[in-house]
Amino acid sequence: MRVFVTGCNGYIGTIMVPLLQGMGHEIVGLDSDLYRDCTYYPAIPDIPVMLKDVRDVERKDLKGFDAVIHLAALSNDPLGSYKPGITEEINHVASTRLASLAKEAGVSRLIFSSTCSVYGASNDSLLTETSELRPVTPYARSKLLAERDITKLADGSFTPVFMRSATAYGVSPRLRFDLVLNNLVAWAFTTGKVLLKSDGTSWRPVVHIRDISRAFATVLDADRDQVHAEFFNVGGENYQIRDLAQIAMQTVPDSTVEFAPDASPDKRCYRVRCEKLPERLPGYRPEWTAKSGARELYEAYQKHGLTLNEFEGPKYKRIDHLKLLLENGMIDSTYRRRAV
Repeated sequence: MRVFVTGCNGYIGTIMVPLLQGMGHEIVGLDSDLYRDCTYYPAIPDIPVMLKDVRDVERKDLKGFDAVIHLAALSNDPLGSYKPGITEEINHVASTRLASLAKEAGVSRLIFSSTCSVYGASNDSLLTETSELRPVTPYARSKLLAERDITKLADGSFTPVFMRSATAYGVSPRLRFDLVLNNLVAWAFTTGKVLLKSDGTSWRPVVHIRDISRAFATVLDADRDQVHAEFFNVGGENYQIRDLAQIAMQTVPDSTVEFAPDASPDKRCYRVRCEKLPERLPGYRPEWTAKSGARELYEAYQKHGLTLNEFEGPKYKRIDHLKLLLENGMIDSTYRRRAV
């Protein structure tokens, strides 16, 4: 297929694009390039890329494609809460507009990158795709609203599919340290202390970015009647944060777990069931575990010589990097890059 991938140069996109290419798909990307200075190691996919904000996509940009994979977003809760209005504009309004333009342009399938955060604060039950949705952050609400509006576009010629991914982890050319397992292993590696900033009791589903990428690729190749207007949880395991801290400690020699002085409960607490996707599409099974992911992260930090200053700096934390771009005048108040 000829596939248009938004957010192609991001944390997940730089892993997903080579996978899709390896399956024989022709990929064209779109990226706002906000994080071009956030490369951990040089392996950005060599594909045609439109350097454009997703809010500025035109119908002609989408002509001739069989499918759109929509990864681009203001991603994670702190960044989403920083300027909620822009989060809504990008994650909800622009995503819905992109889907509508894709449909008008004759694209037959759109795979939307959503999040398990739409489940929000829940009780102790394991959540499925039909469970009540109770988002507690602007990021999660923006994704839920996009799901709602894009679903309305589904018909005989246009198939949207919604992928609710768990909290991601894993090594990428555009590595992020604002993700829980990546963060905990980095604390252990750079300081010898696995620092918990919450009390560690909240539950979170986690999934490796390579398993996310394989899930999207499987849905891309699936028969229409298997995925049409369907919602899929994409994850592997559910952990309390304190258990992920233990995995980080066990992975990094001579490290210990410590709690920040102001550690308190995190209201984002949920566990999910992820059997629907592998049951519906038996070609997909998660391959990674938090333990194998922590080992991969530790080895990457060793290989590239991660330092505390680098880890704590703005380069690999999305909200800190965005604030730096604003402070330096590299982007305007709408988060668009200024002309140089």
